[in-house]
Amino acid sequence: MNKPEPIKSPGKPEDQPLSLYAKREPVFNRRIDGKFRRLKWAIMVLCLAVYWITPWIRWDRGQYSPDQAVLVDLAHRRFYMFGIEIWPQEFYFVAGLLIMAGIGLFLVTSAVGRAWCGYACPQTVWTDLFQHVDRLFDGDRNARQRLYKAPWGPRKIARRFAKWTVYLLISFATGGAWIFYFADAPTLQREFWTGTAAPVAYATTFVLTMTTFVLGGFMREQVCIYMCPWPRIQTAMLDEKSLIVTYKDWRGEKRGSLKKAQKSPGEFGDCIDCDQCVAVCPTGIDIREGPQIGCITCALCIDACDRVMKETGRPRGLIDYATLEDAEREKAGQPPTRHLKLIWRPRTILYFGVWCAIGLGLLFMLGTRIRTDLSAAKDRNPPYILMRDGSVRNAYTLRLRNMEGRPRQMDIAIEGLPGAVMWTEDMDHANAARTLVRTVPADETQGVRVYVVAPADTASQEFAFTLQARGDARERDEAEVNFDSPFTEER
Repeated sequence: MNKPEPIKSPGKPEDQPLSLYAKREPVFNRRIDGKFRRLKWAIMVLCLAVYWITPWIRWDRGQYSPDQAVLVDLAHRRFYMFGIEIWPQEFYFVAGLLIMAGIGLFLVTSAVGRAWCGYACPQTVWTDLFQHVDRLFDGDRNARQRLYKAPWGPRKIARRFAKWTVYLLISFATGGAWIFYFADAPTLQREFWTGTAAPVAYATTFVLTMTTFVLGGFMREQVCIYMCPWPRIQTAMLDEKSLIVTYKDWRGEKRGSLKKAQKSPGEFGDCIDCDQCVAVCPTGIDIREGPQIGCITCALCIDACDRVMKETGRPRGLIDYATLEDAEREKAGQPPTRHLKLIWRPRTILYFGVWCAIGLGLLFMLGTRIRTDLSAAKDRNPPYILMRDGSVRNAYTLRLRNMEGRPRQMDIAIEGLPGAVMWTEDMDHANAARTLVRTVPADETQGVRVYVVAPADTASQEFAFTLQARGDARERDEAEVNFDSPFTEER
């Protein structure tokens, strides 16, 4: 049987088959200064500062609660964020914040394209930081290119070792900061360095260190272009009214150098084909080829192009933030629309309205929630016990929840079920009453086993346990339960 002929790559020798794998071309972006570069610096410093400093901020919640401002306390199933404390049954607050974050991304994308990717995405922030480390050890773009192509030798090995060591230190600080969000930071730091921390702390630090080292240090733009699903989602959300980084080809084409433009006035556009926009791009794309998935809207190409336009005496804005719709207006000779007017359109206003509505709803629920909770479960076997005097007894397990950072006295009462009284396992039957008092510790749930006895001939019916925090009339909760009896209403 004849073997199939291998696919030949066009423009290559006949005996070389076409490869379906393209080797990565490393990106050596050039240093640039400008308003968008300075904005990236400010946002990068802010993001890193928030990430590394937040676990060390203290917040006084009293002697019964932790004093760390932001803490995910998995052991006690609590989430603390400054003055807010979230319990497991209040997870809807976390879900609401996640929904707000998603709608916020939709809002940003609708207004200014992939600005999240270009400025605040963790992959972008750490990649940008590592690229500055590259410049510190290897020099700017041309020097890094020469070093990359140079054969391995003592000088190259020494530089790579020093640079990768700094990569690891930054990555370790990244993984190390993350674990401080899940335990008291000073205590965990002391335990970490003395070797007494929990194994999960070391495992988490190692995993995050290595992922940051690999993704931020080596894969970089590949994560944005190939691994991350968000660019594809954002691309589907963009339309002709979205403000994105745009190359104004009607003004820039036909491209030509300054000498060609001087020799043939009117034949060439403003683009002198200097490739500075490509040289500064952190993902290595050419914005002049139009909108593409590799563009993270960091706008560094705008800084580079504006500088070139200034040096050549041409108006800025050959590459600029613009909508496709407004670009057509400019192409037709009409003046550009102000950016604020482009941002505030029905779609972004709708996103902003929904985002605000959810936020206000969460604030309202947070302000009106009670810090007392009661749940009750009835014993199923036996459903009831008929006492010697003809009265009927049922048993229940109550869970009293105190969600404040101080112990509180609470009244447990029976609502309904006339003539019934109750007592607990730790008290004498003779002291049975319709109202009992329990002290519930701070930030705890207390289980109480309660026996309820009703007069003879009491029929099966529903009633409720109520829980009232003393000193606060608003802090009240109730739980409806069934009272089982061998008697019915007809009797």
